Amino acid sequence: MGQSSGIGVLDKAVGVLRAAAGAPCGLSELVERTGLPRATAHRLAVGLEVHRLLERDPDGRWRPGPALAEMAHGHHDPLLTAAEDVLPTLRDLTGESVQLYRREGDSRVCVAVAEPASGLRDTVPVGVRLPLTAGSGAKVLIAWSPEAPGAFDADLLAEIRRRGWAQSVAEREQGVASVSAPVRGPDGAVVAAVSVSGPVERIGRKPGSRWANDLLAAARALEKALA
Repeated sequence: MGQSSGIGVLDKAVGVLRAAAGAPCGLSELVERTGLPRATAHRLAVGLEVHRLLERDPDGRWRPGPALAEMAHGHHDPLLTAAEDVLPTLRDLTGESVQLYRREGDSRVCVAVAEPASGLRDTVPVGVRLPLTAGSGAKVLIAWSPEAPGAFDADLLAEIRRRGWAQSVAEREQGVASVSAPVRGPDGAVVAAVSVSGPVERIGRKPGSRWANDLLAAARALEKALA
């Protein structure tokens, strides 16, 4: 359940939030991940859903809800504010799922998304924490990092830096392809990765050849908000 605040119900609710942020989950999975009794896990998840801190995906599984992103935006983060316009524009242009990731330690965290209204999607909820061992977003965040873990070949990372973007096929998840580009802060350091992802059969095995230019343009638009 993680750290204890001494307030039992709060710690349990945070445990439920963290469990759903790891990956969408039904009640049985929620019980397994939190160690809570079934009735307690259900009661807390439903309560968090009422407050829009959790929501259900099309399969009825809980995932982080829109209120989390709304509260984060309340801090006037210029990157997230810019993402509200840039990500939907990129989504409409590509017809695919769009995500924005930030690095936190040895993970990347999804901080903003824009999903197509219909069709097969690569849904990554806001708040999900993914390892820096697979996927184009991970490659981008590692390629420009001074403390890069050894998950990827040095020659591959050098090639990513040369061309300015990364792509992946069936790395993070089977059947999913993606392409990502770095977003730089005012000092030139990479602060985020913007990604387009979708089913391999639709997006192709070389998504960079289709979307790299549009993705780089979106990254520049995000950077303007940070300048």
